[in-house]
Amino acid sequence: MKGVGNLQKMIKQAKEMQDKMKRELTEMRVQGSSGGGMVEITMDGNKNIISIQIDPEVVNKDDVEMLQDLISAAFNDANSQVEDKIKEKMGAFGAGLKIPGMT
Repeated sequence: MKGVGNLQKMIKQAKEMQDKMKRELTEMRVQGSSGGGMVEITMDGNKNIISIQIDPEVVNKDDVEMLQDLISAAFNDANSQVEDKIKEKMGAFGAGLKIPGMT
């Protein structure tokens, strides 16, 4: 029954790492920007927008489309950064698991 004990230990270890990952994603902050910093979006690791900063110079009622494009670009930049950080963390997550026969 040694295998069952090892399996339970691996499951516990995976759960702990999953909980740690959830905490880190919630605490993670990235900032995407566009227009040379005229629009900045702060996002957490769960891809929730924490804040949006818009330079008043880009707010023009006659050119709303430009502002929309800047917001979209800043969002996409932040989203891409979150994806990159998640990939890094997932690589570390996999390296942290000690799977018999795989280490």
